[in-house]
Amino acid sequence: MKNTFGVKLIYQFYHSSVKAELKRRGFSKDIAKKIAKEHKQIVERAKDIGNSKLLSSYIMGSYFIALNRSTGRSAEENYEIFRDGLCASKLFHKVTGDADSYLDPKRMPGRLQWSEDSHKRKYENDWVVDILPGNDEYDLGYDYHECGICKLCQDEGCPELAAYLCRMDYVLADIMHIELVRTGTIAEGASYCDFRYSRPHK
Repeated sequence: MKNTFGVKLIYQFYHSSVKAELKRRGFSKDIAKKIAKEHKQIVERAKDIGNSKLLSSYIMGSYFIALNRSTGRSAEENYEIFRDGLCASKLFHKVTGDADSYLDPKRMPGRLQWSEDSHKRKYENDWVVDILPGNDEYDLGYDYHECGICKLCQDEGCPELAAYLCRMDYVLADIMHIELVRTGTIAEGASYCDFRYSRPHK
């Protein structure tokens, strides 16, 4: 895929957060340089997903692969580095938002259009999703039938890494003060990923 301005911006967001965490953990500066070089090569190989609504998630996947190839540490420790680096970022918290902004009904038409477009499968590595409006059990649901991170990890020969990034969805939900219930993910062998978001119980 092309290393566009948007891709570079998202990459810098992750990289600055992780670099700070690597420094806190006593890693050498050379590790950050290795990540940068590796990530650029992964992006060049990656299949294009256009101006996807989940481009940031796709770059999260490419970045996590690069991190794992650069630190010499286990996937579990690299996940902790990635998670802790993002959670320490004030910008990450600001960008993530809160339950009110995420569950705003005004966002539903755009989400439904996104779902419709995703089923056209214009880009091989993009996500395919059904949007489920709220009911008595939850406020917003997603059923992902195809996952871009899983596809990218498969292409890069490291399908086992995708499951670590599934855990980031719970981290994001905690930051937004929103409840996430999920019974399975594609990365962990389920036929689809079922996200059910709810406002916290009072």
